[in-house]
Amino acid sequence: MNEPIKSRREREKQARYDAILDAAEATFAEKGYERTSMDDIARRASLSRALLYVYFRDKSAIQRGIVLRAGESLRGRFERARNSASDSLQQLVAIGRAYYRFCLEEPEYFGALTQAATTMSEADDAQTEQLHCSETAVMTIMVEIIEQGLAAGILSRSRIRDPLQTALFLRGALHGVIMGCRQDMGRSGAYASFPRDELIEYTLSMLITSVAAEQPPRP
Repeated sequence: MNEPIKSRREREKQARYDAILDAAEATFAEKGYERTSMDDIARRASLSRALLYVYFRDKSAIQRGIVLRAGESLRGRFERARNSASDSLQQLVAIGRAYYRFCLEEPEYFGALTQAATTMSEADDAQTEQLHCSETAVMTIMVEIIEQGLAAGILSRSRIRDPLQTALFLRGALHGVIMGCRQDMGRSGAYASFPRDELIEYTLSMLITSVAAEQPPRP
């Protein structure tokens, strides 16, 4: 009898936690982080201010919850991208496109992860571990793809000394271009000289070429 009651309470608690984050995300998007108050979030979540503080002590704690959500969203996108292609090269391309789509379709989450080091500086051990697990899962997906590509002879053993190092390089290089495109939106800088989608595809092509195995000479 106690277990069903406990499970129901845990589900209710999780639902309330999620509702607070939903309300915070919507209010931050509408008013901006700095202009949003805890009262604004409580009203949007249809909760009392006192109950809101039971779950989150301040806005920073709520923002950390959003960072954790963002990490899980990115992990899910990478997993689906891997499952959408059959060989390592196409899987890496799919993941690169998924990362770009993440920036376009969930810009608040993308920004939250970009600022995660600052946002999570006051996180408790449980939050830090959760974000670490999400980040590890994301990189593990890429490392596994690279390892499989090496085993299949699709990726270059002469260029890839360490799969994790290569995964960090690929993600970091693409992230830099995405950030340039993101910051140059509506401006007239160098990135604005090229259509964003075209530049991302060119970047992916160059990155994949840099790790692909050399094609054997034709007879």
